Amino acid sequence: MHRPLALAALALLVVARAPARAGEASYSPDAGKDHPQHVYWGDTHLHTSYSADATMFGTLRLEPREAFAFARGRTLVADNGMQARLDRPLDFLVVTDHAEYLGLLRRVRLGDPAMLAQPSAQRWHEMVQAGGKQAAQAFYEVAISMSSGAGKPQLLHVPPGEEPPWQRVVAMADEANAPGVFSAFIGFEWTSQPDGDNLHRVVVFRDGAARAGRTAPFSAFDSQDPADLWRYLDAYETATGGRAIAIPHNGNVSGGLMFTENDFAGKPMTRELAATRLRWEPVVEITQIKGDGETHPLVSPNDEFADFGRWDQVNLGMTEKQEPWMFQYEYVRPALALGLRLGAHLGVNPYRYGLVAGTDSHTGLATAEEDNFWGKFVKDEPSEGRAAGLFVDNTALATIPAWNLQAAGYTAVWATENTREAIFDAMSRREVYATTGPRMRVRFFGGWGFERADASHPHADRTGYAKGVPMGADLPARPKGSRAPTFLVSALMDPEGARLDRVQIVKGWLERDGQTLRERIYDVVWAGERSPGPDGKLPPVGNTVDLERATYSNTIGAPLLATVWSDPDFDPALRAVYYARVLEIPTPRWVVYDRARLGAKIPEGATLVQQERAYTSPIWYAPGR
Repeated sequence: MHRPLALAALALLVVARAPARAGEASYSPDAGKDHPQHVYWGDTHLHTSYSADATMFGTLRLEPREAFAFARGRTLVADNGMQARLDRPLDFLVVTDHAEYLGLLRRVRLGDPAMLAQPSAQRWHEMVQAGGKQAAQAFYEVAISMSSGAGKPQLLHVPPGEEPPWQRVVAMADEANAPGVFSAFIGFEWTSQPDGDNLHRVVVFRDGAARAGRTAPFSAFDSQDPADLWRYLDAYETATGGRAIAIPHNGNVSGGLMFTENDFAGKPMTRELAATRLRWEPVVEITQIKGDGETHPLVSPNDEFADFGRWDQVNLGMTEKQEPWMFQYEYVRPALALGLRLGAHLGVNPYRYGLVAGTDSHTGLATAEEDNFWGKFVKDEPSEGRAAGLFVDNTALATIPAWNLQAAGYTAVWATENTREAIFDAMSRREVYATTGPRMRVRFFGGWGFERADASHPHADRTGYAKGVPMGADLPARPKGSRAPTFLVSALMDPEGARLDRVQIVKGWLERDGQTLRERIYDVVWAGERSPGPDGKLPPVGNTVDLERATYSNTIGAPLLATVWSDPDFDPALRAVYYARVLEIPTPRWVVYDRARLGAKIPEGATLVQQERAYTSPIWYAPGR
């Protein structure tokens, strides 16, 4: 090249590569945006051998350290002697061992002399060693003691001069925590159970051992009143500068106590108490091994998918039968509606919940997949006869077969990064959703200006945040001229799971009288060429399950469902709450896999096929916002 021409070309090259001036827009469309673009998967409710009931039922191998390792993808040997491994690692885990007798029963079972010096420990150790009815009696005595409440004697104590097990728990979580890769949360379960009615909460700390180790877990020995738990959380934050939340679970076995208009003493809820509950309980566990908690057929008689994972015979203590009047105070959907009424009367909605899920496994293994389900307790781990066994047999009240156990569930979190802080903050702002196990990728936004074309945009998050609010938020003030809110929803199938049947939006609202609560389910987008019938119901998607081989085919359903929906029944004067429910095509339950792999006999009456699902956190509307 001629030298002057070469210099001219170089000058042009230098000009072309000149840096952008400060303040100029970036070529990258997401530069400078702080909205969450990543979904992280985890279990917010898992027990190990440090839980007294887990140990009494045989969990001895796996401590919190192993539970975190398993969640990260490590192969472990379970207490039944089999190797166990997740098909895909989780992104985070909360180990939530019971506060009562934390870490002590394991030592009793193993015959630790320092523990057996205590009379109750020696007695229970001998009873468990004897087996049979004596072992069952020992478990019963432990369970009664754990839920006995404040003022009742604790029958086991940390031996004098020893470090409390909580210090080992927080250290193991810090050891497993790897910011950007895996978030290991410190937590525990508060096991309030007055008269056998479940009021349990999982407590999750945002912090590491340096802060969380400065407290001790709050137990039912301290109090059975949730308000006292909330005071404990407030004291923790004040003393340490840390943060923590509580997650209610299994309202379906609470004897009608979990979601009511009253306080623990049965008096009408006050504005102060409602605000306190809202402050400390931003999310609720909607599904887990001991039953799905969305709704009940008697609460939602027009919902054809309401009868799913149902546990409704007795309370958690197996001491009282559940009665129909209780169900409206036990399930999440009616609680969300009741929150509208309380919000109107008190000025604060205590049931403004985001939706999460956990396994509540007591094996140390966070498995929620139907084809890799390790049960509730060791006795429910894979074996030829587990499906034919019993979870509980209280012949005076109810018999619950083991096949009724659910392989559920997981929490999906929309966060900016995989750290304790980012995931905790997402739970606090309710930008989370729950599934019964599958890892569908779901987005749900609400606003006033979404258009049908927005559903076709490949980046739902950009459109959703630009034109509306995400799941877990309140709709902004209604602009003049806007007739009804619009919702952008998209659901992408689990890439290693089943295709999707449909997406529904569930609406609850408060009538003009300020008392009457209503609900309605809308099919908003679905797979195939189906059309609703004269009754308004969408025909079933079909069923490809092969029960003999425990397989199904993705020849039906859709990999992606997305739409923009406008509420056709909107009344701007009425408070309302909306959430999305995503249904997969039918797939086999774990009992079918047991037969195919272990030669197990499936008990008569067992549910063999189900449609797994996801529940998004709601979006709320209030007049005058």
